[in-house]
Order: sequence, then structure tokens, then C-alpha cells
Amino acid sequence: MIVSKFGGTSVGSAENIKRVIQIVKEKKEQTAIVVSALGGVTNLLIEASDLALKNDLRFEKIVDQIEKRHFEAIENLLPHDNQTNCKAEVAKKLNQLKEILHSISLLNDLSDKTSARIVSLGEIMSSFIIHQAMLQNALNATLIDSREVIKTDDNYLNAEVDFELTRKNLKDALGSNSAEVFLFPGFISSNQSNETTTLGRGGSDYTAAIIANAAGANILEIWTDVSGMYTANPKLVRQAYPIEEISYQEAMELSHFGAKVLYPPTIQPVLDKRIPILIKNTLSAKDKGTLIAEKSLVSGSTVKGISHIEDIALLTLEGNGMVGVPGISERLFGALAKKGINVKFITQASSEHSICIAIDSDESDLAKKSVDQEFEFEIIQHKVNPLIIETELAIIALVGDHMKSHQGISGRMFSELGANNVNIRAIAQGSTEKNISAVISKNDVKKALNTLHAAFFEDQIKQINLFIVGVGNVGGKLLEQIKLQADYLLEKQHLQLRVVAISNSRKMFFRSDGIELSDWADQLEQQGEKADLEGFIDKMKGLNLRNSVFVDNTANDRVPDLYADCLSDSIAVVACNKIACSSAFDNYQHLKYLSRKYNAPFLFETNVGAGLPIIDTLNNLIASGDEITEIQAVLSGSLNFVFNHFNGETPFSEVVKRAGEEGYTEPDPRIDLSGVDVMRKILILMRESGLQSELNDIKNESFLPQSSLDADTVPDFLETLITESDHFNKLREAAESEKCRLKYVASYKDGKASVGLQHIPKEHPFYNLDGKDNIVLFYTNRYKDQPLIIKGAGAGADVTASGIFGDIIRTGNK
Repeated sequence: MIVSKFGGTSVGSAENIKRVIQIVKEKKEQTAIVVSALGGVTNLLIEASDLALKNDLRFEKIVDQIEKRHFEAIENLLPHDNQTNCKAEVAKKLNQLKEILHSISLLNDLSDKTSARIVSLGEIMSSFIIHQAMLQNALNATLIDSREVIKTDDNYLNAEVDFELTRKNLKDALGSNSAEVFLFPGFISSNQSNETTTLGRGGSDYTAAIIANAAGANILEIWTDVSGMYTANPKLVRQAYPIEEISYQEAMELSHFGAKVLYPPTIQPVLDKRIPILIKNTLSAKDKGTLIAEKSLVSGSTVKGISHIEDIALLTLEGNGMVGVPGISERLFGALAKKGINVKFITQASSEHSICIAIDSDESDLAKKSVDQEFEFEIIQHKVNPLIIETELAIIALVGDHMKSHQGISGRMFSELGANNVNIRAIAQGSTEKNISAVISKNDVKKALNTLHAAFFEDQIKQINLFIVGVGNVGGKLLEQIKLQADYLLEKQHLQLRVVAISNSRKMFFRSDGIELSDWADQLEQQGEKADLEGFIDKMKGLNLRNSVFVDNTANDRVPDLYADCLSDSIAVVACNKIACSSAFDNYQHLKYLSRKYNAPFLFETNVGAGLPIIDTLNNLIASGDEITEIQAVLSGSLNFVFNHFNGETPFSEVVKRAGEEGYTEPDPRIDLSGVDVMRKILILMRESGLQSELNDIKNESFLPQSSLDADTVPDFLETLITESDHFNKLREAAESEKCRLKYVASYKDGKASVGLQHIPKEHPFYNLDGKDNIVLFYTNRYKDQPLIIKGAGAGADVTASGIFGDIIRTGNK
């Protein structure tokens, strides 16, 4: 025999009931079917009871709503001629319900016995309607009232089953009937006086397990709205997938920790007889589902699933008077047991100084009152502290039978969580090592689940979530490069880059499951909200995604003020904006400190040389024990472009204008031409070399005339380049007279640095530096006579974007 249980979702509509009937018709052997109430009806019955107890006549509307649900099902399942009798039977039950509810309202009393009668109506009506539909579909089916078979004690709302009597009753009911399908309402039972009782939470599953046990079934099928037990909650972890096979013990562990497709009491009756359980999806019957058996497959991941319980409170009892005193634990748990409080998690320090337990948050006040009362004498004597309660927590657990035979599971779990700034409040692990549990913040659950799922179930593909501010020339090129390289990075480096948010100066746009990069500009314009830097950061932190990276493609002086907030939340920062690293040394040092403390990369390769590996090379020299003695560099691709094209054929002002149009200068060209940009770059190289320097320590030998330096606005500045054309021509002519070329050079030696325009002779490495190229000469203890030279394009949206892209990839490889 096969026993199949169909839950509330499976019978939640006429369409779904038709699916159930089709599934049953395809069975090749005798089948017992257990059905729940129509989806949501049990809750409506409870709500109606509560209203009646308050003498609130709105319970009548709820009864009408229940009637409408059942009548609609009848109308969609049965031909018109067969509907009348079926509706009459349902109406009769609902009239009885109204009478009971009116009595509750008048007497202002609702006993457990009456509650059981009320909530049982859901299964009684659904099983009756489904039986009529089965007969209409030519199934040889008989309806058996579970109350006639399953016998219990007098606990009306959570009854204990008399298995011996139940087996006998079931054997008699099945043995005297030649039907191919036996239909049972789930959840309901009766006591020795034939009064209705119910089997409590998960009662329909339990009904099916009881029948499977009593009938000696070949298999118990649990039909629900998901395709089995998943590696994690698929609503929170998109990459989660159904577990093919799992042991009874693993299933019970996952069920305890929130895997709601199965309730732990369901397993015991079938476990006693080693009857397999198959979890199937009514809405997708061809899916394989999950088989729960005595032993699970050894192959595959050692961790079978990751689950969690939310809305947890952590209770801590501590005090010096607890050490070495027997009976403390007994009194603690006894105080909780007296109030019916279930303990979900226990851990105790070996010093016996404290005991931590986790319970449901809504029971925390009751727990504190009970425990403080139990230890009132010790609290007065300051031997034990009043119970400490922490809320807004959750328990997350790794489950697997074979974890005990593999080293490093716990270490990997905690290191992955730590790397993503998930703080662990308490840890528990049994000696069997089938479950490793940790208490974390409720806000970190989604990030923790995704982090652990990626670590234990995915092909080591690391997902990087990008939050990008600045999508102009550089940012636009970056998004284009990410789109083009997505498949390559996934295949070759196992990195999945997902752009979650973008922002320009006007609008910002978030999509937690990733922005489609083929039309990001349209999405930003049409769906974006008003840009707000602080709001952007708050929203990014609120999403709390693992491996988050904040990318600053701007020259905005406000954005770097937000870096510390990001790093402190373990969000990596990638910046082409030079302001942070050239700000006050204390701020620069603080950002580096936060990066180390919170394991959040702070990368800014493009601060110097765009996409050239200048900072990376410098860091490698320092890390290997070398020491920088001198730096000579052309660090402004913008100024190199300007002076390479200022050859006497085109006025200086026009050359600067062209550089701006081609994206080689900042929006405000004064930053480039004043030398401030180059000062920032050499300062950053000095700091990365280990020097404690400030921007005003660098000598700036400006080539601009005073009128240009005094200009208040960009238009005024550009106008001075025209009026002062003779000044710029004389600079060029002076260099040409010495057969030299003009280069804007940054220099560092003996602790001193300067920037300024220099005459470069033909034999110098800088002389043939073309276009927008940069060049850096590092003189070190190892490179004394022949410097280490890095040369290449140092400006332009493409190369700058590629440098940012490289830093993003580095965050993924850390």
C-alpha cells in the first residue's frame, strides 16, 4: 500500500484538487489518501472562534467566507446536477458551526473540546468534497472518517495516539473494503468517548504517518507545494536545490530548524517500521522530490542542508555562585518547563560560569519572570545575575550525517561567516556532529544562508554584489566591461559579478536580484528614485548581501566620507576617486585600519595611473622587503596629452578643450592643470611606500599664470587660457630652444616631493612618452642603478574602467 498526504496548498483550489485526482489515478496499487483542509480554512475557523469569544458578530462573515470557498470548489469540480446534495451537506456542517459560535458568544466560553470540534470541520468538509470529485472521476474510492479509526487520549488539541487500538481499527476498516482508494481527513481523531480530538501542529502529516505505520505501507508520500526538502530555504537562497536523498535523522534535524515541508513528529511512526518518506510537489508532479530513508547517500556534500529558525531570544544565566554548584541547570530548565517554554538551543561554558539557551522571542518575558523568581535568593545575594535576554536573533544550522567524518566543517562555517561580518553570539555542536548551530542576528540570516550555501553546495562560485556610484564615462565603460566578461569570469575564475545598484548625480536604482546590464541606462532613468548618497549607503547596508563591494567612480568630495561606514560593515570599497587616500593622513590610515579590522578590501589602483599596476607593484616591492629611495614619474595622462599636442600649431586653450572633450581631464580642468591631481598621486605613492606625509608637504611649482590660479569658475579659467596664450607659448618655446619636451613631472627623494613642469632631454625615458601615457620610475635598494619602470596609458575611460574592474576581481579573490 502507498499512503499519500496532500496538504492545504495541494487542495487549496479546484484546479489543484484536479491535479491531486490525476496523481491518484496514476497509482498502480492500493492507496490511502490523507487530505488537509482547503488552504487557509483552518486559520479562518480559529479566527471565527476568537471573534465569537469576544462577542464580535463578524464571525458570521468569516463563516460566509468559508462557505463561499467550499461552494466554489464544488461548482468547479462537480457537474451541475451533482452539486446540490454536496452543497447541502457542506451547508449543514456550516450551520452547525454557526450554532456553536453563537453559543460561545453567549456563554463567553471556549473550551478545548469545543475548539477541536470547530477546527476539525475544515478536514471533514474538504475530504467530503474531494471524495465526491473522485467518484465523479470514476475512482473506486471510499471515505473513512479518521475519528472512527484513530483513537487518542482526552487532550483535545494535541492528542496522544493509542497505536494498538488504532492499528486494530485500521485493519478492520481496510480489511472489510475492496476499494482501490481510501480517503481520510487528516488532523482529526477521537477519544474513547468518540469525542473529536485533534493531533496538533502538522496533524495531517501525522495522520498519514499513523496510517502508514498501521497498514505497513511501502512508502509514505507527502505532497506539498515544493519539490522536496531543499539545501536551504529557496525563498532566501536562489541557488538552493532539492536534496535527492536524506536520512531520517537529517530530516528531523532540518525539520526542527525550520524546514516546514515536514514536521518532526511525522517521522517517528514510519521510522519505527523503516518506511521511506517521499516529499513531492503537487504542482510539479514529475519532479523527483526528496526520499527520506534510513540511510542517505554518502556521495555529494557532507553537509546535507542549511536551515534556520527566526525570532529567537538568547537567555543567559551567569554568576560566580554557579561554579561547581550542582542542580543549577536542573533548576533553570525546571523553571522554564513549568511555564511550558520549549528550549531550542543550549550551550554552557566549561567554567560553569554561564549557561546560554535559546527560546522563541515571544516567550522571553515569561521566561525571565520565571527564572528570576526561581533564583531570587541567589540574585539577592549577588551569586547569580538576573536573567539576561537578547532578542532579534536567529539560529542557523548545518545538518549532515557524515559531517563527523570530515575535518574542518566547523572552522569553514565560522570563517565564511566571519569574512562576511556575521557576528556569532553562541555556538552549539553535539558529539554526533550531525548538527552545528550558531545564534546570529536576525538581520544577517539571508546573508549567512547564502554565504554558507555558496561554501558548501555550489561549485565554489563566488558571487560579488556591486553597488556603483558614478555611471558616466568611466562607470558606463565599467558596466560594459562587466557585461562582456561575465561568462569568462564565471567559467575561468568562478566569479559571478552582480550589479545590484547604480547611481548618478540625479537618480539611483536598486534591484536585489541584479540589474540587467543590456539596458541599465533606461532602467536608471525610468525606474530610478532621486539620488541620495546617504540613502544609497543605508539601502546597501539594509540589503546586507554577502561579498558586497561599493564602487566609487566619481570625483565627488562627499563620497569618500562614506568609505568608513562601508568598511565598518565589511563592505569592500573600490575607488578611482583620489580624495580619500590623499586626505589627511589620519583619515587615510583609519581607512586602512578599518579594511584590516573588518576584512573588507580597500582598493584604489586607479588612483595612480588608471589601469596601470603601479600601486600593486609598489605594494609587492614593500611586502617583499624592498625600500623605495626615489620616484620619478609622469602621472597625469591629461597633462601629458596636453603638452604632447601643444606643438605650436594649436593654441594651448584649444588643446585643453580637446583633452576635456575626449575625457582625459576631470570635469573641472583646474584640478589637472593646477597640479593638484598629480600632487595627490605622488602623495598616495609616498604613503603606500610607508611615509607619513600630507598634501602640503609636496612642493607645487605651477606653470599657470596668476590670473588662471585666481579664476573662480571653470568658464573664467578657460577664458584665461586664451588671454594668457603668450605665457604658454613662451613655456613651449623655452623648451624647444633647449631641444627638450615639456613634461609635468612628480618627484620624490630623501623624504621630499615636488611636482612641476620640466624640460626633458632626448636621452631621458620621459622624452618619448606619447599621447596620454604615464610612466613611473621606482628606484629601490634592489633597483639602484636601473629603475623599475611601469609605462602605459594613464588616462581615458576604458583604461580607468579596466583598472577598477581589476580591483573588483581582486576583492573576489581575497
